Amino acid sequence: MALKSSLTYSLLKPEQVDPDKSYPALFLMHGMGSNEQDLLPLVAGLEEKFFIFSIRGPLVQPPGFAFFTIEGFGKPHRHVFDETVGMISNFIDDVLAEYPVDPNQLYLAGFSQGAILSMSLAIKLGNRIKGIAALSGYIPGFVKEEYEKNPVNELSLFISHGEFDQILPYQWGVENDEYFRSLGAKVAFHSYPAGHTVTLKNQQDFTKWLVNQLEK
Repeated sequence: MALKSSLTYSLLKPEQVDPDKSYPALFLMHGMGSNEQDLLPLVAGLEEKFFIFSIRGPLVQPPGFAFFTIEGFGKPHRHVFDETVGMISNFIDDVLAEYPVDPNQLYLAGFSQGAILSMSLAIKLGNRIKGIAALSGYIPGFVKEEYEKNPVNELSLFISHGEFDQILPYQWGVENDEYFRSLGAKVAFHSYPAGHTVTLKNQQDFTKWLVNQLEK
């Protein structure tokens, strides 16, 4: 089974799928210049609990792909960004229609560009999403100022950022935490003595958080 989608993706799922059961879904989004295989090692083993859809960015960005282009520091090109947000939102709807996933157990996770999109989709989709893991990202100004905000009071977020991030300033991670708290979301904020990367400790904390969400 494969979706008729304009987005390329990799799927990991339980070895034995129970036809009478619906499963939590995890949507992964990589960083600029990478691909849909990049984040799969971070969630190794979780495919027995989740249907994991790792999405490839639709734009060619050597040596890999990207989800959007940027016009300046912290400023995505608005039309490209909006189009990609719409594509991923439609992709989630297509997954719900085609796969045995639980609509009340949808999770988004991403690094860098993937984190930026995950948080933006959280604002767009609100409580339709149960959990977001945003590793080293930011929320574009136009998303905060102009996107229609849906309630996020039932949304849980894991936000992490490297204290020495040389690409996206650490302060942006702090602002992500403050912003979602101001909207009433439940936020777990983690900082690490690292640059623009996902450390082993960050991975461990993120996957532990993700599994704990299933028990709530």
